[in-house]
Amino acid sequence: MTQTVPGFDRLTVEPDKLGGQPCIRGFRFGAAQFLELFAAGMTFEEVCEDFPFLAPEDAREVFAYAAALAQRDFYLPPHESA
Repeated sequence: MTQTVPGFDRLTVEPDKLGGQPCIRGFRFGAAQFLELFAAGMTFEEVCEDFPFLAPEDAREVFAYAAALAQRDFYLPPHESA
């Protein structure tokens, strides 16, 4: 059963798709994958060349979702070098 992420109607979650991770509009393309491509230096136009189903509204919603997650209180232990 497809559900939307509360507050983010362009992000969907299905238990059997990408392990239940948020996807963009039901496509097998996760919000995390989208962010990883940007983090690697790709532009929205470059990402759209490979994934033409994406719309500017999808990008805005993924960034808003990432911002909401970044505001959560959580602790990441420092990386210890060997």
